[in-house]
Formats: sequence, structure tokens, C-alpha cells
Amino acid sequence: MRVFIFAAALSSSALGFSSGNSGSSAHSTSQSIEVRQPSKLRMGLLDMLGLGEKKFDAPCVIGDESIMSPKSHGTSATPVQQNLRWKSDGKVADNVCNFNRHYAESRGYWTSTDFVKESKEEYEKNGEIKFYDSNTGKLLFNAPKGRSYDDFIKESVSHGWPSFRDEEVVWDDVRCLANGESVSLAGTHLGHNLPDSTGNRYCINLVSIAGRPTDE
Repeated sequence: MRVFIFAAALSSSALGFSSGNSGSSAHSTSQSIEVRQPSKLRMGLLDMLGLGEKKFDAPCVIGDESIMSPKSHGTSATPVQQNLRWKSDGKVADNVCNFNRHYAESRGYWTSTDFVKESKEEYEKNGEIKFYDSNTGKLLFNAPKGRSYDDFIKESVSHGWPSFRDEEVVWDDVRCLANGESVSLAGTHLGHNLPDSTGNRYCINLVSIAGRPTDE
């Protein structure tokens, strides 16, 4: 009983992650209502109770908890970039990336941004979409690989967050901690690895990977 009471008390809205995109005209009223529901990834409670340690198949690279040690700006040395891609909300991004270990942007938030339109254009031009750390601008994901753009979007819609597979992860700068938390080496919280019947699936916050490359 105590576990259920504890879970009910921990809503993502308490941390302000469901605030939406302040000042952005990209959100219609109906979209805003749909995506601003409080959301908390289910494994968060297990993590906080110390029951979340898992085993992950290669090529998932396991990192040490020290990656997320306190730094000058939460778990990172720097706040998120000022002009994030796809009109992603900077305030939500900074909370999720730097002052959070268990919670997520609202389910479906990514569909209320310019991501679908602009990512389709990028894919048609380059054959892939590049995703950069919202703090550092380092490349973290390339997608889609081994599947079509439509398959990537369909899976992301099904799960509620952008969902990546092993071959789409840039392991030079991405790690998974023992409980499945996905992070960048800079200390950016990205999301979680939630494997399914086909293998590792990295459920990632768009606001965490909406950075611009450092050479821009």
C-alpha cells in the first residue's frame, strides 16, 4: 500500500515538466490540451526504490553513475542551448535534461512541435535525421537506420516518445546506467532504455536531443 501512495504523490506536474511551450505559436489549443497531461515513465518508481537494475544486450554501453554527479548546472556543466531545434521548449528542456533523473516531457509532446514537418524534410534531403545533445550540441542519434522514416515515426507515436534502436545510437557520447536511464557523457538526462521483444528500445525526450551542432 505504501508503494502506491508514494507513486501517486510523485507526479511530473509537480516538477513543472508539463508546462508546455511558453510563448510558442506552434501549439494549437487542441494539441496543447492533449500533450500537457502529467506523465511519468513507469520505471521511475522502481529506480527510486532501488529495484530498477537490469541487464541489457550489446551493443548497449553501460555507464557509471558518476556521469550524473552534481555539476555547476544540475547534472550538467551548462544549461540547454538558447535556440533549440523544432521550437522545443527551453524551460522544459532544462528541467528534463539537467534537474531530473526519472521524469519525462509530456507523452506526445514531440508531435506538438515542428519536429514531424522538419524531420521529414531533413530525411528527404539527407536520408537521415541527426539528433544533438540539447546542452552540448554533440551528436547522439542518427535515425532512421535499418527501417523507413515512416516506421520510425509510427513506433515513436505508439510509445509516446521518440524511440531509437541500437544502430541509431551514437555510442561515443551515449550511455545507459544500470537502471536503464539513458544519458549523455556530459550528464544530460535523455530518457530510458525500455527493451521490447525485438531488442533495446531507447525512449528519449525530444527536448533532450533538440540541440544544434556546435559548429552552427
